[in-house]
Amino acid sequence: MILKRICVVAMILAISHFSHTPHLQVTDPNSWSNASVWNHEATLWSVLHPGSEFYTSYTYGFNLEFILRKIAHISFFGLLALLIYWNLKKNSWRYIKAWFLLACFAFLDELHQAFIIGRDGRIIDVAIDSFGGALFLFLLYRYKKISKN
Repeated sequence: MILKRICVVAMILAISHFSHTPHLQVTDPNSWSNASVWNHEATLWSVLHPGSEFYTSYTYGFNLEFILRKIAHISFFGLLALLIYWNLKKNSWRYIKAWFLLACFAFLDELHQAFIIGRDGRIIDVAIDSFGGALFLFLLYRYKKISKN
């Protein structure tokens, strides 16, 4: 039981570390440990007010970095959804609870990124992260259903 909790905390810390790393490039491992710098001018209102950058599309192009970054979002948050699922009590709402908790963390993670210079938080990434969680949970559901037969 304790190992399950350690794994979910470790994944949350890993995701938070990468979110806190400015100018992160998936294709450049040297950038994975850049020192972070908080944007002290950012406020909760400046990030979340209607019309802010948080609600706009990406400012960078569609290239290998972009594709790998979105695959990382789907993979990391998909694994986190599974870890959350395995830490919940068995009941009929377990999949929904796991997905909801994952979506809440995804929102907070993107909000956190909006306060880091060299990173940007986007609501579209919350949707991508939530999709990754839903996808992995659905695959688990299908696997369990098939393995019972």
